[in-house]
Amino acid sequence: MQLLKALPRQPFIGIAAAAGTGILWADFALNALPSVAVVLGILALIALLWRRSLAVYALVVIGFFIVHHLRTSDSPGRRLAAELGEKPRPVTVTGSVASEPKISATGFASFLLQAESIEIDGETRRCHVKFLARWRHAVEFGDRVRLFGTAERVGEPRNPGEFDMRSYLARQDVQRELIVRYPENGSILSHAGGNLIFQAARKSRIWMQAVLSRNLADSPDVTASINGMVLGLRHQTPEDIEEPFQQTGTLHLFAVAGLHVGIVARLLWIVATVARLPRKLATALIIPALLFYSAVTGLHTSSVRAAVMSAVLLTGFLVERKVFALNTLAAAATLILCWNTNELFSAGFQLSFSVVAAIVILAEPTFRFLRRCFAPDPFLPRNLLGARRRIVGHSLSWVARAGSVSFAAWIGSLPLMLWYYYLVTPISLLANLVVVPIAFFVLAGGLLSLVTAPVSTWLSGVFNNANWFLTKIILGAVHVFAQIPGGHSYVEHPHWRDREMMEINILDLKSGGAIHIRTTESEWLFDTGSLRNYDRVVRPYLRSRGVNRLDGIVLTHGDGSHIGGASGALLEFHPRHLFDTATPDRSPIHRRLIAELTRNRESRNLCAAGDEFNLSREVRARILFPPRGFAGEKADDQTLVIQLVVAGKQLALIMSDSGVATEEFLLKNHPNLRADIVVKGQHHSGFSGSDAFLGSVQPQVIVATSRDFPETERLKSDWIDGLAARGIKLFRQDETGAIRIRIFRDAWEAHSYVTSETFRRPSR
Repeated sequence: MQLLKALPRQPFIGIAAAAGTGILWADFALNALPSVAVVLGILALIALLWRRSLAVYALVVIGFFIVHHLRTSDSPGRRLAAELGEKPRPVTVTGSVASEPKISATGFASFLLQAESIEIDGETRRCHVKFLARWRHAVEFGDRVRLFGTAERVGEPRNPGEFDMRSYLARQDVQRELIVRYPENGSILSHAGGNLIFQAARKSRIWMQAVLSRNLADSPDVTASINGMVLGLRHQTPEDIEEPFQQTGTLHLFAVAGLHVGIVARLLWIVATVARLPRKLATALIIPALLFYSAVTGLHTSSVRAAVMSAVLLTGFLVERKVFALNTLAAAATLILCWNTNELFSAGFQLSFSVVAAIVILAEPTFRFLRRCFAPDPFLPRNLLGARRRIVGHSLSWVARAGSVSFAAWIGSLPLMLWYYYLVTPISLLANLVVVPIAFFVLAGGLLSLVTAPVSTWLSGVFNNANWFLTKIILGAVHVFAQIPGGHSYVEHPHWRDREMMEINILDLKSGGAIHIRTTESEWLFDTGSLRNYDRVVRPYLRSRGVNRLDGIVLTHGDGSHIGGASGALLEFHPRHLFDTATPDRSPIHRRLIAELTRNRESRNLCAAGDEFNLSREVRARILFPPRGFAGEKADDQTLVIQLVVAGKQLALIMSDSGVATEEFLLKNHPNLRADIVVKGQHHSGFSGSDAFLGSVQPQVIVATSRDFPETERLKSDWIDGLAARGIKLFRQDETGAIRIRIFRDAWEAHSYVTSETFRRPSR
C-alpha cells in the first residue's frame, strides 16, 4: 500500500513494471495481433475513464510489447537462419570480432562475429548478423576477419542441467554457429577496428591488468582473483577457485556493482576536490567516467546498473532534486530494457536488480530490528554507559548494519539461486560479514595501485603486495566456509514424484559414458565421463538433481572417456564407496587415479565376476565380467558388465564398451542373461550386440551411444534394422540425448531428453 502511494513521487517504479509486463506479454504471446487488439481495447477503456497515470503505464506496456515482438519475431538473425535452413551450409563471412575471444584447451578461439557481408553459393551480399565463430587462430577484439566455414545451428542441451547455449545466444539474436575447421580457412584483414570507446576501454583494461599483476607473477590464482574483484574479469578465475565463492554466496565480489562503482566515484570526488573543481563541474565529469569504468569492466548488467544508478543520483544532485533509491533502481532497469528488451530474461539482470531491490526494501527495517535487540535500556542515561559498553554497542551496531544488508541480499537472491544454480547458501550470511570488508580494502588497494602506477612503480607494487596478502586471507576464509557442513546445499527443482523404486539416468556424452542411478535410499554414479564432459555435463547434472554426496562410484574400465572425471567426482561428491575393476590395464589416467588414491589413503573395492553389492535394500548389482586374473588386449575387452536386480527381477544389463568376445564369454558362462533393458557403448572394433547375445538377453529396449566420427563409434544401419525386426526399441543417443528410465513395482518407462519420447512397458 505504501508503495502504491509512493508511485506519483517515484514514477519509474510503475514504468519499469509496465515495461516488464509488455516484454513478458510479447515473449509468451502465441499470436501477436490478438494480443495487441486486447491491449488497445484496454487503452480505450482507460481513456474513457481518463486516468492519466494508468494511461501512461498502458502506453508503456504497448510500446515495450511492440518493440520486443519486433526484436524477436523478425530479427536479422532469424531471417538469415530461415534462409540457411536446418542443415549445415558452407559460407564465407567478413566481419569484426565483437567480443573477447575465449581460448579452449584445443586452441580454438570462440567469439561473437559481427558480420558485414556473407557469401552463400557464390553470391555475396551485405549482412548485419552476429555469428558465434570458432577458429583455431589468435584473434583480438576489434579485429576485422574473413572466415570460410560451416554455418550450423547452435547445439542444444542434450542432458538435464546442461547450460542452454542455444537459448542464451538466441536472446542476442545469434542463430548460427560458424565452424572454421582449419586455421588457413580464415585471415585477419586488419587490427584494432570496431567501436572507438570499446577499443579504448579494452586497451585501458589490458593496462590495468598489467598494473594489478605487477610483482605477483608467481601467484597466478591470487592475481586472477584480484583482477576479478577489481575489474570484474570473472572468466579468468579458475573454476576450482570460483566454485567455493558460489557455494558461500560471495561470488558477487567478482561482479562489478555498487561497491566498485561507489569506491571509484569516491576516489574521483577526492581527485576533483584536490583539483578544486566546482561541485557541479566535478559531478558532470564523474558521470561519464563511471560509465567508462563500466565499459572497462565489460558492460555487464551489474556494472551498467550501478553506473546508471550513480548517474541518476548525481544528476539529481546537479538539478537539486531529491532522489529515491527504489525509483533510481527502476529508472536504471527501464533504461537497460530500452537498450535491449531481452535483458529481462538474463540471470545477471534478474539477480542484480532483485538483490539491490531487496537491500533497498529490507535492509533498513532489519537493521532497526537488530539494533533494538542489542540496544541498552532506553531509560538508562547514556552518560552512565562505560567505555567498554559503548565500544561493544558500536561494534554490535556495525554488525547489525552489515548483517541486515547481507540478510536482505540473501533473501533477494534466494529464489533465483534456486532456479538457476539449484543452490541454497545459508553460510553466506556469515561469509559476507567476514569477506566483504576485506574485499573492500582489496578493491580500494587495486584502485590506488592504478592511480599511483603512472607516478610511482614502487608505491603501486606496495599496494599490489598488500592486496596479495588480503586476497590470500579471502581465499582461505572462503574455502573454510565452503567446507562447513550444511553451509550450502544443492536442491532439485520441486516436482511431482510417482513413487518409483529406481531411476537410471544415462547421460549423453557422445563417446564415453556416465550413468546416474537413484534409488529411494541412495545415489550412485557408474563412470564419470572424460574430464571435459565431467565439468560440462556430469557435475552440472548432479547439481541439478540435488546430489550433494554420492553413496558410491563404479568405474567400469580404464578408458579416459569413462573415468577421466573420477578425481573431480571423488573430491566434490565424497562417495562412501568406490568400486573399480580388479583387472589391471595400461591406462595412464587410471594409473594416476590409483596413485592419487594411494597418496590420500583412500580405499577402493576391486570387482570381478561373481561379486555383488547392494545399491539399496531392493536393488543389487552383480558383476558378470571379467573373471579374476583376466587380461584383455584393449581396455574395452575387460570392462565390467553389471547386471541390476530390482526386487528380485533381472532388470538391466550395463555393458559399457563390451564387444563380441565379452558377449561370447557371457553366453558360455551365464545361461540366464534375460533383461528388459540393455545400456551399451561402442567397442573399439565397432562390433557388439551380436544376434546370439540379443537372442539370449531378449531386451525390450536398448540405449546405445553413437557418433559420426570415428566410424567405429557409429551404429550400423543393418544392426539397427535387425533390432527393428526383433521388435526391440532403440534409443540412439545421438538423436535422443540423455535417457531417464524410471522403474516402478510392476512397470518401467524410458524417456528421452531431446525428443521427449516415452516408452513404457510392464516388468517381466
